[in-house]
Amino acid sequence: MARVLPAEQDLRRVIGDGEGVPDGEVDGLSEDDLLQLHRDLVLLRTYDERSLVYHRQGRIGTYAIFWNHEAMQAGSVFALEREDWIFPSYRESAIGLLRGMPASTVLSWWRGHPAGWWSPLDWNVASICVPIGTHVPHAAGLAWGKKLRGEATCAIVYFGDGATSEGAFHEGANFAAVMRAPLVLFCNNNQWAISTPLSAQTAAETLADKAAGYGIPGVRVDGLDVLAVYEATREAVARARSGDGPTFIEAVSYRAAPHATADDPSAYIDQERVEEEKGRECVGRYEAYLRRLGLLSGEAAEAVRAEAADLMRAGIAAAEAEPPPDPSLVFSHAFVDPPASFEHDLAELRRVLDG
Repeated sequence: MARVLPAEQDLRRVIGDGEGVPDGEVDGLSEDDLLQLHRDLVLLRTYDERSLVYHRQGRIGTYAIFWNHEAMQAGSVFALEREDWIFPSYRESAIGLLRGMPASTVLSWWRGHPAGWWSPLDWNVASICVPIGTHVPHAAGLAWGKKLRGEATCAIVYFGDGATSEGAFHEGANFAAVMRAPLVLFCNNNQWAISTPLSAQTAAETLADKAAGYGIPGVRVDGLDVLAVYEATREAVARARSGDGPTFIEAVSYRAAPHATADDPSAYIDQERVEEEKGRECVGRYEAYLRRLGLLSGEAAEAVRAEAADLMRAGIAAAEAEPPPDPSLVFSHAFVDPPASFEHDLAELRRVLDG
């Protein structure tokens, strides 16, 4: 089981520092599981780093960076079953890769191409949610529906610290709690809602304290510790499946990259803290843990990185090979009975695009 370190504000932690803080362990994880978690982390890290390069090259649009958030995503998804549902925000845009979704599909989404419109039923991954917190009620509703059908499925919904200040979060969390829906409310608390610090968002001592208002458990975990995230999510999933309702997980980190490619954080970020967090980033931290266990060599780590890089190169090639989309798609799914003006609007759009 994960150890809780009071010195770290009661954050659950498993991975030590190789010196003064010894490593813990999580029951039930095999060596193969530990190595698969590493592959998942590297895949997400490679996707994020390459996507930033692709943006700089003008090959994808504005991109929401998730560098150093990989442990939250990989650890929590690893605790799910394939039939469980995932509701991502824009910060988890690549989380479908952990379910086998092609990289080209996610890249097409960022390119604004309809090839990036996947069917949620194919992967049990809902569409990426850009509005803050509006997908929390969606996740609660699906989880409740699965419960009504007598299915063992649960859902997990990801959101940032800023979303806990939104009405949609309150409505979704309250509904899930009252209905005892099998839902995991996973809060990525990187302590910044774009440029608004956590201290300006809430008077609560921790975001996990908010769970008490809904009558559900609140758990705080080190968001850079993939094993602690996995262990906390596994407990929440087991609770959901047993019929005891939702759990709120606050995964704590510090945003070490810009909010998105359109953001310049120099005006508001604590640069010293950023450099400190970069020094203990989650992928390298986990690799050091595996090396201490004798499970990961330098050659093996490089092979994993090369495989992920090849996947990304193939993904961007496939995304860029997609034929130009038909502009009529913008209109065709907007109304059952389209207004008469659409014909003129589509003609004008084609004229602008052809010009």
